[in-house]
Amino acid sequence: MAESGKHRLIFITTMLAFGTVGLFVRRVGLPSAEVSFWRAVIALAAIALFMGVTGRFGALKALRPQLWRFLVSGAVMAANWILLFEAIRHTSIALATLAYYLAPTLVILASVWLLRERVSPLQALCFALSTLGLVMMLGVSGGSAGDLRGILLALGSAVLYATVIMMNRAAGDADGVARTFVQFCAAALALLPYLAFGQGFQVARLDAGAALSLLVLGLFHTGICYCLYFTALPHLRGQQVAILSYLDPLVAVLLSVLLLGEHVSPLQLLGGGLMLLGALLNETLARRRRAAPADGRKEA
Repeated sequence: MAESGKHRLIFITTMLAFGTVGLFVRRVGLPSAEVSFWRAVIALAAIALFMGVTGRFGALKALRPQLWRFLVSGAVMAANWILLFEAIRHTSIALATLAYYLAPTLVILASVWLLRERVSPLQALCFALSTLGLVMMLGVSGGSAGDLRGILLALGSAVLYATVIMMNRAAGDADGVARTFVQFCAAALALLPYLAFGQGFQVARLDAGAALSLLVLGLFHTGICYCLYFTALPHLRGQQVAILSYLDPLVAVLLSVLLLGEHVSPLQLLGGGLMLLGALLNETLARRRRAAPADGRKEA
C-alpha cells in the first residue's frame, strides 16, 4: 500500500513539473519541434551518464522481451509532439490544448476496454468534474476556417499520447530509467529527420539565458521527470493517471496568470477549481479503498 502511495506522489510531482514547461519553452524561443529534439538529446545524454556511473546499463538486458514496445513508444512520443506542434500552428492554443487533453478520456476508455478495469460511479463523477473543469478553464474561443485542421491534428496527438501511456502501463514494472533511455533514443532518432529535412537547426543563435532554459528543459523536465513518470506509471490505474494528468494544464494556466500576466476569466478560474475538486475526490476515494482492508472490512 505504501509503495502505491509513493508512486502516486511521484506521478503528481511530475505533473506539477510538466505544468511549468511552457514558461521555459517561451524563454528558449526556438521552434517547438527543435526544442523537443534538443530536450530529448540533452536528457538522453544525462541519463546515459547516470546509467554509466551507476552501472545500470545492465538493466537494458531485462528490457529485451519488451524492447520493441519501448522503441515504438518512443517513436510514438515523438510523433505526438510533432502533431501537437502542428496543431498549435493551425489553431489557437486553447482549442489545441482542449483537444489534446482528451487523451485522459481515451486512457480511461482503453483501461476499461483493454485492461478490464472497472470504473465506479463516483470515479466517473470525478472524471466528469475534471473534464468539465478543463473545458471551462481553457475557454474555447471562436476561430478561423483553419481550426478544423488544427483540432484534427490535436486529436491525433491525443490518440498518440494515450497510446504512449497505455503501452508503458502494459509493459509492467520495468526499470524506469532504462525504459526512459530506450524511449528517448527512439524519440530523438524519429525527430532528427523531421528537423534535418524540414526547418533545420537554429540552436546556435540562442543567448545564455535561452540556452540555460533549454538545459533545464532537457535535464529536469525531460531527463529527471520522465524517468520518474515512467517509473510511477505502471503502478497506477488508468483512471488515476487520467484524472491526475489534469494537474499539468492547471499549473500551466495558473503560472501564465501569476508570472506572465495573462488574462483568465472567472469562468476559467471556476473550471480550475472543478479540476482540482475532481482530482482530490479521486484521491480521497483511492485512500478509502486502500484503508478498508486494514480496518478488517472487505474491499468493494
